Amino acid sequence: MPFSSLGLSRDIIRALDKSSFSIPTPVQEKVIPLILAHHDILARAQTGSGKSASFILPILELWSKTKGEGKGKIKALILAPTRELTLQIAEAFDTFGQFLPKKPKVISIIGGESIGDQLYAIQQGCDILVATSGRLLDVLTKKQMNLSHLEFFVLDEADKMLDLGFAEELELILREIPSQRQNLLFSATYPPKMAGIASKITQSAVEIAIECENPTVETIHQRAIEVNRENRGPLLRYLLNNDKWEQVLVFMANKRASDNIAMKFKKYGFLAESFHGDLSQEDRNYTLNEFKKKKIRILFATDIAARGLDIDNITCIVNFDLPRSPADYIHRIGRTARAGKSGIAVSFIDYEDMDHFRLIEKRSSIKLPREQIEGFLLTGTPPIKERGPQPVKGKGKSKKDKLREQKKSEG
Repeated sequence: MPFSSLGLSRDIIRALDKSSFSIPTPVQEKVIPLILAHHDILARAQTGSGKSASFILPILELWSKTKGEGKGKIKALILAPTRELTLQIAEAFDTFGQFLPKKPKVISIIGGESIGDQLYAIQQGCDILVATSGRLLDVLTKKQMNLSHLEFFVLDEADKMLDLGFAEELELILREIPSQRQNLLFSATYPPKMAGIASKITQSAVEIAIECENPTVETIHQRAIEVNRENRGPLLRYLLNNDKWEQVLVFMANKRASDNIAMKFKKYGFLAESFHGDLSQEDRNYTLNEFKKKKIRILFATDIAARGLDIDNITCIVNFDLPRSPADYIHRIGRTARAGKSGIAVSFIDYEDMDHFRLIEKRSSIKLPREQIEGFLLTGTPPIKERGPQPVKGKGKSKKDKLREQKKSEG
């Protein structure tokens, strides 16, 4: 089914053709007509399935049919969990709307940039606002932004936003936007908390779940290599030289580890850089662009790079440190094998990681053979598991007791 059969205008089809998009993905095929019919949406589809375009295209279509007068008024608010995804979505709105008779004014507001400049840009006229929730709340406290004309409210990568404490921020945002609006929620996974969040936003959403036609295990060659922690760096260098991977994204546990290992790899002659939230926005943008241009071969990153980033032709994902959440494993490895291509995902495991990786396998419905590489064999013995002391009943105060004491103290 071509995009032209989904009810999109010639101007948007022209932009899609220019960007070499000809056939919609399954989530786009199902969701776009529903949004054009003004339904609320609760959509779940795997990472890399084209979720962002499935709301960007119909919002542009519906927006283009409204006659605006004077300065642009904010008609669509899109929230995303990271600065990079926010900028990427804003850029996609500009790309797909480039041939519309009247182009929408798209503004992104993110941390790390001047809030004064962002407010000024909004006040000059804004049709579509793409934001991280933290910076949006900062702007709202200034009381200089009008959201009363809002028609579309979108959460992209909604489950990740929950991990970032979005549940607390959501109530504040909902107070500032009209109750009558079209709500569009998109994510790759839907943890139990998601139902509670969704119920606060919409009571009448059409639920769409796209199961991957090619399961992750088929599109991505996943490997689990057992190695002692101190040998992970040398093993990674060996694999890079031996397997000739071109573009490699390596996930690290924290910012400091990303910086340290990137520095070491540069000393060994690799084109390597680190990528994390402590970098200035200018540095983050520059590093990503250099990686996309293949001027950087190895990007050592925290989980900030696990969501929504659309970088073509990443050959291999390496879990140098395992993710804390099994759901994040799927998001991480989904940075490779984009748009139906194949990819490789390698996880390093030592004795301390084995139980956690078994949990990841269980939640991801996979079972991987364990490998060991000659010269980097896992040595030592598994640590002996010791049971902690049994909890003593009645030692701690119950919630009821605490509430009684609180009421008593309040008089």
